[in-house]
Amino acid sequence: MTHPSRSGGQILVDALQVHGVDTAFGVPGESYLDVLDALHDSAIRFVVNRQEAGAAFMAEAYGKLTGKPGICFVTRGPGATNASIGVHTAYQDSTPMILFIGQVGGDFMDREAFQEIDYRRMYGEMAKWVAQIDRAERIPEYIARAFQVATSGRPGPVVLALPEDMLVTRAAVADTRRYQPVQASPSSSQIARLRAMLQEAQRPLVLLGGATWNAQACADLARFAEANALPVACAFRFQDLLDNGHPHYAGDVGLGINPKLAARVRDADVLIAIGPRLGEITTGGYSLLEAPLPRQRLVHIHPDPQELGSVYQGELMIAAGAAEACAMLAAMEPVDAAAWRGAAGQAHAELQAWQQRPPVFDGADLPLDLWQVMQDLAAALPRDAVITNGAGNYATWAHRFWRYGGLRTQLAPTSGAMGYALPSAVAAKIVDPARTVVAFAGDGEFMMTGQELATAVQYGAGVVTIVFNNAMFGTIRMHQEREYPGRVSGTGLHNPDFAALARAYGGHGETVDSTADFAPALRRALAFAAEHRLPALIELRYDGNLITPNATLETIRGNAEKARAG
Repeated sequence: MTHPSRSGGQILVDALQVHGVDTAFGVPGESYLDVLDALHDSAIRFVVNRQEAGAAFMAEAYGKLTGKPGICFVTRGPGATNASIGVHTAYQDSTPMILFIGQVGGDFMDREAFQEIDYRRMYGEMAKWVAQIDRAERIPEYIARAFQVATSGRPGPVVLALPEDMLVTRAAVADTRRYQPVQASPSSSQIARLRAMLQEAQRPLVLLGGATWNAQACADLARFAEANALPVACAFRFQDLLDNGHPHYAGDVGLGINPKLAARVRDADVLIAIGPRLGEITTGGYSLLEAPLPRQRLVHIHPDPQELGSVYQGELMIAAGAAEACAMLAAMEPVDAAAWRGAAGQAHAELQAWQQRPPVFDGADLPLDLWQVMQDLAAALPRDAVITNGAGNYATWAHRFWRYGGLRTQLAPTSGAMGYALPSAVAAKIVDPARTVVAFAGDGEFMMTGQELATAVQYGAGVVTIVFNNAMFGTIRMHQEREYPGRVSGTGLHNPDFAALARAYGGHGETVDSTADFAPALRRALAFAAEHRLPALIELRYDGNLITPNATLETIRGNAEKARAG
């Protein structure tokens, strides 16, 4: 079916609707005014952000939550550079996303015109595909390819530059069909070999991670684990791929790993990794698995064949999406699991012990006990609540002590990007207004994208944010005390009154500095967010010495000083 002559901006918006786009995030710019005009009469909701990093983070979170590409629009130059953090996050997290950038007109190009950047060079190392659409009649082709690339194989971000003069050019061109994500499937012979390896095992372990998961894939994985009595761990910040209450769940393989789980990974004789890239954090700095030849017999299943063998040479490497692989594993004839029958229950018991109150704080005078804060949250929030966090030591409280209820209850960047917590929470609430969404943010983290509270107010996103205020960049301070004990430099923070700031935006804000005050404050925050569809914030003011659940800053400093003296 052909269309009458349309502007480039109109062709683009029509193409987005062909591909099922219902929401886009962005900051407006004069470089793509024709797109903004076409959005005016479309069925696409355009969420206006306060800074491009927030917009890109929201688009990335949308991609994680829905499996569809998150759409983001920013203007040229400064807008594009601000948005790059979200693109990098989408790349490292394997999240489908498409970033559209306004560009200078073709008549000004290659003159270092106002805000001009060559986006192919800028984004070349952090996107699956970067291109510029120079002719309006080719817009449907480029958009269809962008969706195809972003969602097929290992998902990831695509960047398309939109020259300003191209967007106002008129063309008569037909729309395309809707995109169809493509994933490979294991062969029957590969599943047979996997089964034979599993049958020969004594200490098998399953490790989950990566993208391409859906509800059916998670259910199939659980069936496979149950049928074969397998303990299951999740990679760094992919803890929601198996309900953490499941009796086969063993915990997360990431920063601050349970030492007993780390030992299970090292001692496994067959490790079945479904989906993760097996990067630095998940492998404990490439120590839990030795590179390039692991001690474990490694079965590595990943959607991108180029990832397989790139760091680790698995004994069996299978290019397949998680859904395709798990469907075949669930249908596989179970093996005789007599050799490890009790391993899953033991691993789950070790996780439960690891989640008890840390002994490092026993006997300490704690006006605000963060472990009890986590217990109060668990008592108040529904099982399907979405918990978000960015980067920082505060996130270890969520990673270690929160029990994620299943798929899409965790939003966190494996890229380690600060500023992710609040934007991703707002996106989650916009995508699914009925769900409870709670953002965990450090004080430094929150100050990077806290202005997106205004976006939450504008769009009625009743998120609850917990700000962990210890007046420092805590992770860097921890490393500082370990490497340069007692020499504090560049890590202290002077913060605003976060609760007052939330109220200034039009939301609800409270400050808590004692354990007993948190649960009542949480009840008020949840009630306000639900009733008014506005954000609520609780600022936790606590002793910065409580840097992790495992150690205090004083302990870290003392150990470093002893090591130097010895």
